[in-house]
Amino acid sequence: FAEELLHSHIAHWWSPDGERLAFLTINDSLVPNMVIPRFTGGLYPKGKQYPYPKAGQTNPTIKLFVVNLYGPAHTLELMPPDSFKSREYYITMVKWVSNTKAVVRWLNRPQNISILTVCETTTGACSRKYEMQSDLWLPKQNEEPVFSKDGSKFFMTVPVKQGGRGEFHHIAMFIVQAKSEQISVRHLTSGNWEVIKILAYDENTQKIYFLSTEESPRGRQLHSVSTVGSLNRQCLSCNFLKDQCTYFSAKFSPMNRHFLLHCKGPGVPVVSVHSTSNTAQFYILENNAMLKEAVFKKKNSRTEIKMLHIEDYELPLQLSLPKDFTDRNQYALLLIIDEAPGSQLVTDKFHIDWDSVLVNSDNVIVARFDGRGSGFQGLKILQEVHRCLGSVEVKDQIAAVESLLKQPFIDPKRLSIFGKGYGGYITSMILKSSERLFKCGAVVAPITDMKFYASAFSERYLGIPSREENTYQASSVLHNLHGLKEANLLIVHGTADTKVHFQHSAELIKHLIKAGVNYTMQIYPDEGHNIASEKSKYHLYSTILGFFSACLKEETPILPQEPEEDE
Repeated sequence: FAEELLHSHIAHWWSPDGERLAFLTINDSLVPNMVIPRFTGGLYPKGKQYPYPKAGQTNPTIKLFVVNLYGPAHTLELMPPDSFKSREYYITMVKWVSNTKAVVRWLNRPQNISILTVCETTTGACSRKYEMQSDLWLPKQNEEPVFSKDGSKFFMTVPVKQGGRGEFHHIAMFIVQAKSEQISVRHLTSGNWEVIKILAYDENTQKIYFLSTEESPRGRQLHSVSTVGSLNRQCLSCNFLKDQCTYFSAKFSPMNRHFLLHCKGPGVPVVSVHSTSNTAQFYILENNAMLKEAVFKKKNSRTEIKMLHIEDYELPLQLSLPKDFTDRNQYALLLIIDEAPGSQLVTDKFHIDWDSVLVNSDNVIVARFDGRGSGFQGLKILQEVHRCLGSVEVKDQIAAVESLLKQPFIDPKRLSIFGKGYGGYITSMILKSSERLFKCGAVVAPITDMKFYASAFSERYLGIPSREENTYQASSVLHNLHGLKEANLLIVHGTADTKVHFQHSAELIKHLIKAGVNYTMQIYPDEGHNIASEKSKYHLYSTILGFFSACLKEETPILPQEPEEDE
């Protein structure tokens, strides 16, 4: 619940003055149990049971309480909106807006209706401030609204239609009329770009500070917009180290007089502190000089971005090319697949990882492609995957590879693919549906059937299994696996993975054997979804690099031997 809905392990919140504590109770008593075995370290393996709601199964019941810790301890339940009372719901966000008032977001189980309420914790009364509905699902449900000090205004992002490009998240200002409690709304931003996060509201200057993709969907820049008059919008980070920094995150000081700017790429990351009134006044806190020098000394790859036209969309394909790249040579290709719907692989972020070794040492071109289902390019592209996980993403990734095969520098006999978690799921779906396209593929902790996965995730995209049986069947990896016969497949999984259970790989292997498909399996006993121990991590990277290195190396043609002439 905490991971999938709150995106945090924290389920309690202190009021600003520390006199009250809001906390969730999560009642798991009716939720079916999952068993995580522990094989090593004892004579008999142990099994650890923990409640885990899979798609369509009983969910935990969630309640929100506030305890007053000043004077006699007094606990009060904050009640859900009337329309949610007899239904299953989630709580996705709790935030204090004063010492006694908290704002709460309630979301129904299908995740297509959400209600924002402000609760007076002295009485327990909650008043509805905003309701959102969708025919598909509602993203960004963890977003915390930003309130003025007196609570008469608040700001948050809402989906706004931008012509044919569909909806994009933009900042809305909500003004609460004191007597009638009526709310008027004013939109502060618009355009074919996304507001990523509202960072601060300065009441003195009447400005909102936020991160957005206005300059490029692959970057993040810090902007301000005025909440009055002509809404004058300014970019505060665009001219800062612009040859090496286009992807920022930022944090404001309590009085908004200064902000921290964290440049995350494309150059080596830099952290600086700036004056809000004069952004040209800054102090570099960290410039990672040693890393910069180390990167400079290594032979480094370069990246290129091509836009592909698929359906009605322009979608980005990023290639990491070896240092001495020339289009007169032919190179092997590794396609890396993303971790979840709504995420983004093609960005301006600084990146060095295991795949950089393949580019620099093995002369492999690494490709990343944000097709339909990826995030930060508007809701239309994201929500193309509704009710059809594992189909449009697969089509788009295959289309990206086919477009690359038209290039003279890609060797069609040396194509490979990699994915982890949900990326492992898409990788498996691609391998089984594109016979003989890829020479080899590796999946780490792959999801293989959405029925085995967390209810909040699977139901968001596919609905309830009992009502959507065909949808779940179509999205499963476990059928028609004959397409995998030609590919060289590596499966890697930790046996104590609590996010994607080992059950996913076990079911896959059972079906591979049934279909007569060969595979290589690498298990990590008692390791979780992210391999933790240093030795295992080193082993994992060595395994993956060794696998791709062997699969993608150029085959030297064997010359036929000349028959010896008789004397």
